[in-house]
Amino acid sequence: MMQPEAKIDLHCHSYYSDGTTSPAALLMQAAENGVTHLAITDHDCTDGLEELSRHKEQGQRTPTLIEGVEISCDWQGLEIHVVGLFVDRHDLTLKDLLQTQQQARKHRVQTMAAKLESLGTPGLMDYLEGLPATAYTRSHVANFLVQEQVVKSRQKSFKSHLGKRGKIYVAANWCTLEVAIATVNAAGGFAVLAHPGRYPLNKKKLEALAQAFKACGGVGIEGSYPNIDPNMMKRLELLARQEDLLLSGGSDFHDPAARWTELGKFPRFGISAQTIGVWTHPIWQARIADEQGRC
Repeated sequence: MMQPEAKIDLHCHSYYSDGTTSPAALLMQAAENGVTHLAITDHDCTDGLEELSRHKEQGQRTPTLIEGVEISCDWQGLEIHVVGLFVDRHDLTLKDLLQTQQQARKHRVQTMAAKLESLGTPGLMDYLEGLPATAYTRSHVANFLVQEQVVKSRQKSFKSHLGKRGKIYVAANWCTLEVAIATVNAAGGFAVLAHPGRYPLNKKKLEALAQAFKACGGVGIEGSYPNIDPNMMKRLELLARQEDLLLSGGSDFHDPAARWTELGKFPRFGISAQTIGVWTHPIWQARIADEQGRC
C-alpha cells in the first residue's frame, strides 16, 4: 500500500502533445502542489521524457518520475485511450508505433487543412508547425479556429467543424486496442484504460471493454479523474474488482488556466480501494524501489 503522505498523478500532458506547459514547468508545478509521483503521458509521443530525465539528473527537487505515454486506439469503432506507465521510451516497438501514430495524426490535420482552405481559411499547417507539439490533435485545430475567429470557442469548433458532422471532419486511423496494449507491455510497462467513464458506453458495453482490455494484457483502469461523478467512481471500483484490474488515477492536466485539472487534483481513493491501486503491481514496486535506491 502507498504511504499516507504519497500523492500521485499518473496522467498529464505537456506541450509536446496538446498541453500548454513545458515538461520542466510540469515538474515545478507538481512539486509545488505536493505531488510525490508524477507520470507524463503525452498523446502518442514520449519527447517530453528526455527533458524530464535531464532535470532529474541535475538534482532538482522533483516528484518521483514515471515514464508514460497515452496511446489512441480503436475498439469496435470507438476511440479509446490507453495509458502506458513505466514504459521504456527507447524500446523500438514503442518508437515504431508512436512514429506511425504521429504520421497518421499529421496526415489527418493535413486533410483538415485542405478542407479548411477550401472554405476560405488557410494557414493551419503553418500554425501547427510553429508549435512545439510532436503529436498534432484536434485540440490544436480548435485553437487555430478560435485564433482565426472562425468560431467563438473551442467547444463550438468541435460541433461545427471537428465533430463527425463537422465541416472539416476527418476520421482517425488509430492502431487497435490489442496493438496498443501489446506495445506498452513490450516496452516493459503496464497498460491502464484511461478515463473509462468518459466513453459513450452503457454499463454492459463498459464491462465488455474492461473484459477486452484485460484479455489483451491490460492491468488497470483509471478509477478517478477530475469531475468524475461519485457514483461513476464507485462503479469503476466495483468494475476493477469484478474484472481483477488495478485502479489508477490522474488529473489529465493540460492547461494551468483550467483550474479544475490542476496537477495532483482529482478525487482520492477511499481505504477500500487503496489495496487494488497500481502501486501494488510488481513493475511499480520494482521500479520505484530501484529509483529510491539510486537517490
